[in-house]
Amino acid sequence: MRITGARVFTPEGSFEQRDICMEDGLFVDEASGETRDASGLMAIPGLLDVHFHGCMGEDFCNGTEAAIRTLASYEASQGVLAICPATMTYPEEKLDTIADAAAAWVVAGAHPGCADLVGINMEGPFISPNKVGAQNPAYVQAPDAAMFRRVQERSGGLFKLVTLAPEVDGALEFVDELKDEVAVSVGHTCATYDEAAAAFAHGAREVTHLWNAQPPLHHRDPAVIGAAADYDHVRVELICDGVHIHPAAIRATFKLFAGRVVMIADSMEATGLVDGEYALGGQKVYVQGNLATLESGTIAGSATNLFDCLRFAVLKARIPLAEAVTASTLTPARAIGVDDRYGSIECGKVANLVLVDDELNIHGIYLRGEELAR
Repeated sequence: MRITGARVFTPEGSFEQRDICMEDGLFVDEASGETRDASGLMAIPGLLDVHFHGCMGEDFCNGTEAAIRTLASYEASQGVLAICPATMTYPEEKLDTIADAAAAWVVAGAHPGCADLVGINMEGPFISPNKVGAQNPAYVQAPDAAMFRRVQERSGGLFKLVTLAPEVDGALEFVDELKDEVAVSVGHTCATYDEAAAAFAHGAREVTHLWNAQPPLHHRDPAVIGAAADYDHVRVELICDGVHIHPAAIRATFKLFAGRVVMIADSMEATGLVDGEYALGGQKVYVQGNLATLESGTIAGSATNLFDCLRFAVLKARIPLAEAVTASTLTPARAIGVDDRYGSIECGKVANLVLVDDELNIHGIYLRGEELAR
């Protein structure tokens, strides 16, 4: 398969007009077969979401093959071609079920029409009981490296991120023990600047949905945001759905964390469906438009997929296209250590790409080198 005429997004963050060749599911130098003229369009890498929970009435935590298939097929249809869905705050037995289902899905091989499952994000249970957000406080527990390793073994090594509140007892010991095995992400926390800085100094390297479920940036205690800004190795997740973060704060984040932003959707099971009553982590969620809340009014994830977040960031928040595309492709791939196969249009990588126009309308989706019917 050959695509000609498109402006192709490069790993350096620019566009160049060149041919794209795909064969046997990979980008290659030369390929035979069909040719498509994509003149007037841009070719960007397939998006990678490292933090979302569900869509189309299913949640990753349902722990079933059907749930994973629903998530993976919907995300692929929206140009999100690699996924690292998130668990919630649950007991180990529930996390075991989720890990087992994910491991079985990956062992089964490629699934036609489904985004590649490239990891799992463990968002709970090692969080602050005072910043649970939409998590279930009944299952919050102290950091437990042995428990993490047991669940990780069941998953076949799929857990790529784990959220931690650095101020709780045992947090720094957890980071010391696991920093070389998984990306530790600071989140759902009441941490001060010093507490967050200590976690980053020990080796934590992510922040879970920056600005949300953590103290605000204050001039006398810059808290997690200020600490993350001071450590160049730290990347920050950012929900660009138009609900969680004001456009001005989105712009400020891209400036403060240049090259370190990981755009996420944090979407829940209502994504892709009509307004109504849904669930997240065993709690009722009420959805109206892009807004999803618990009965208390607490925001409970989003009802927006990552490609729509990309559109919002570019068209509404006025983030430069190249920065927004990088933040939803190559930077998340680097964050979870899969950038050798995903995140950019380069020879040898998985042939995932999306053809878009200047308004970011999708004109073609290529998953593992094959065009998806739309």
